[in-house]
This record gives sequence, structure tokens and C-alpha cells, in this order.
Amino acid sequence: MNKEKFDFDRFKEEAMKGLYEGKKMGGTDGVFAPMLKHLLESMLEGDLENPLLENKASGESNRKNGKTKKTVRSLQSGSFELESGRDRNGTFEPKIVAKRQLIITEELEDNVISMYARGMSTRDITTYIRDMYAMEISATEISHITDKVIPAMIEWRNRPLEPLYPFIFLDCMHFKVKDRGSVQSRAVYNILGLNQDGKKELLGVYLSENEGAKFWVSVLSDLKQRGVEDILVACVDGLKGFPEAIEAVYPKTQVQLCIVHQIRSSLKYVPEKDKKAVVADMQPIYKANTQEYGYQKLFGV
Repeated sequence: MNKEKFDFDRFKEEAMKGLYEGKKMGGTDGVFAPMLKHLLESMLEGDLENPLLENKASGESNRKNGKTKKTVRSLQSGSFELESGRDRNGTFEPKIVAKRQLIITEELEDNVISMYARGMSTRDITTYIRDMYAMEISATEISHITDKVIPAMIEWRNRPLEPLYPFIFLDCMHFKVKDRGSVQSRAVYNILGLNQDGKKELLGVYLSENEGAKFWVSVLSDLKQRGVEDILVACVDGLKGFPEAIEAVYPKTQVQLCIVHQIRSSLKYVPEKDKKAVVADMQPIYKANTQEYGYQKLFGV
């Protein structure tokens, strides 16, 4: 079957436009949706175990009775189909995503993304889940849920990847997390890959306290161990230590600074009333097909 040729130039233009408008690379086109669906369905499966065990202990007859599907929506991941188990008696009331709930809150989605990050310990994950359920759940019930969630997360973190990604993008998100009793801001890096079919894929989520070559070598080595043999272009925002790390792990990869982040940095020094005009003047420069033409537009030749 012949695959439709992917227009890389158009994709880059649309990506830059979206970033300039303040959209995250995850966007609403579903790049985070598979991960969010993966964890929520694991939690719902563990959630169902609790009433069934209670029924069994009390001598009441009840068991699993297939699954029900519904379409839910989140601000960051868009719409996706979510499956939830049913019990034969019809008494199961899921806590993490209620029966008639169709909107996934931003707080819940942020917690899910954080939990998937490499660097989050089992203890951290358990704490997150307990907080997500608030005071509605016991230690035993938490255990039943984590028994489902943690293996699913490990499987996702270690899943095989494609051998070649023409582009990867590094997108940083900051989350408030509890650490030793205090709330701290932590950076979570999402590695987004553009595969050979032109589709974006979330390759991994990584928790970092300090940027540096050692951290980036560990991230890139993880991608390599999971099957990524080559990356053509890595689009980053001047990350400390990244050029040295990519040279060590993928020496043939070209590193491209994100144009939109550079534009945003430039606009910090421009009065608000002049920003629109400056952006319009800059477009012919960063969209230039040749270096010579770009210089002409830059210096007004």
C-alpha cells in the first residue's frame, strides 16, 4: 500500500504557529490521550476490584459483567474513548471518573502525566493516587488500585519504539508536586516524536530536578534501549547539556533551536503596542528558504 507523502515543511509551519499562539505540543490532537486513557482504565479496573471483594466477604453474589464505553474530553488531550468495567448487580460507582462524568479535569490530567514520568517512585505514585481519591478510599483499596496501575505504567514506560523518527521535540511542563511534606515545582519533559507516517507520538515522560548532560544522556539512552536507532532532527529550546548528550548517543542528529521560543524571548524586549508589527517583520526572516534571503530580510537589503 502506498503511503501518502508527509509534508514536513507544512507540519513545521503549523507547529511553530501553534507554539507561538501558546499551544502545548500535546495540544488537543491526542498525543497525550493514549497515555491518559491507559492509566485511567487501569485505575478504573482496580477501582472495580474493591466492591467485588466487599461483596464476596459479605456473602453477596456479584461479579464482573463486561465493559461500558463513553467519550470523555480533556483540555490538553482532546476527546477519547474510555472503557470502564461493570458489575453484574449494577452497583459499582467509579470514583476516579464518575459514571456520568464526561470532562477530565486539568488537575487530574496533570497528575496522570506526572505519574508516568521516569523518576517517580512507587511511593510517589501511591501518594498521588491517594490524593486523587481524597479521603474516599482506604489503604487496602489504594493497594488494589496500585496493583493494577503500577504494572501498566511500567509496561508503558518500557514499550518498544520505532527505529527512526525524522523529528523529535522536547516540551517542558511544570507541575506542583508534594515532596517531603512541601509543595514544589518540578519540571517534566515530554519527548514528542514525529514518525515516518507524519504522526506525533509521545515517546516518553521524564522527571528532572536538574538539567544537564548526564540527565539528557539517560533520556536518550532510554530511547535507544527501546529501539530508536536514529533521529534526524531534535528541536529543543537551548537545553543545558543537550547538545553534548545528543552527540554522545545520536552523533548524526542535527539539533535545531526552536524558532518560536527564540521569537518569544525577543518579544520580551518589545513594547506591547509594537509586538504585532515586530512579529510580522520577523516572519520573512525565519521562513526564508535560504540563508542569503534571510539576511536580506534581517538587514533590510
